[in-house]
Amino acid sequence: MPKLKHLAIRTEDTGKLASFYMDVFEMQMLHKDKNEGGAIFLTDGYFNLAILPNHEQNAPNGLYHFGFEVESGEQIVERMKKVNPNKLPKARPNGRPYAETRGSDPDGNFFDISEHGFSVVVPLGEKQKS
Repeated sequence: MPKLKHLAIRTEDTGKLASFYMDVFEMQMLHKDKNEGGAIFLTDGYFNLAILPNHEQNAPNGLYHFGFEVESGEQIVERMKKVNPNKLPKARPNGRPYAETRGSDPDGNFFDISEHGFSVVVPLGEKQKS
């Protein structure tokens, strides 16, 4: 069964927003881009939050997309062909570490699809498998 694994938020100040979620909700940092004001990725141990810089002047801050981890991306594409054939997922640019494809639902909400997952994260209270 596909699992909802991440949510991405656009902001003009990634550091400030990341600090909020770390200070208030005790989220942990998974990754921070080297460049100042770059993307910051947080986790609660199960679900991941991508805080992305809003470089586009005409795009609003806030929810940008969400992501699913799936066993078979091809299976998802086949299902979409049956229910939403005009909006099939497209490959992400090479080198994107968190998702292989991006699609949208009938209302235009973007979602990522990944077979390898966002990151290796152990759910809270569970031990990592050796």
